[in-house]
Amino acid sequence: MHLLKKILPILLLCSLQACGQVGNHRHQAVTNMEYGKISNPKVKAAIEAWQKGDATMWLSFFTTGTKLLDDGHPRDFKKFSTEAIGHEHFTAIDQVEDNGMSVYGQFHSDTWGDFKTYFKFHLNASGKFDRLEIGQASD
Repeated sequence: MHLLKKILPILLLCSLQACGQVGNHRHQAVTNMEYGKISNPKVKAAIEAWQKGDATMWLSFFTTGTKLLDDGHPRDFKKFSTEAIGHEHFTAIDQVEDNGMSVYGQFHSDTWGDFKTYFKFHLNASGKFDRLEIGQASD
């Protein structure tokens, strides 16, 4: 019991340090999202669904077999979408490229904190997205 009294404060301090990584990032309020920067109407609607946390609407823009690349690495698109929606969002849109198909901006993740990211959408011949590339954008 005496040893536990000595170790318990150390364990508590270590656990707080680990949690500090999650607690150290700031939750940026999204005050004025500039959706007007997104010139492609399908990308704009998909991003709006993402921002609202509407997984059903978000998924409706994509094919059943959508390929997801996260920093170049394949991931399960549906699993990513359902786990991340509502816990991750853009806090600002910095730029849009590729005729409105690539969106770069400030991003917040409840798990990973705040960072710059990109979402690159790819349309198939029937007008649905069949590939999404996401990742951390360079400064």
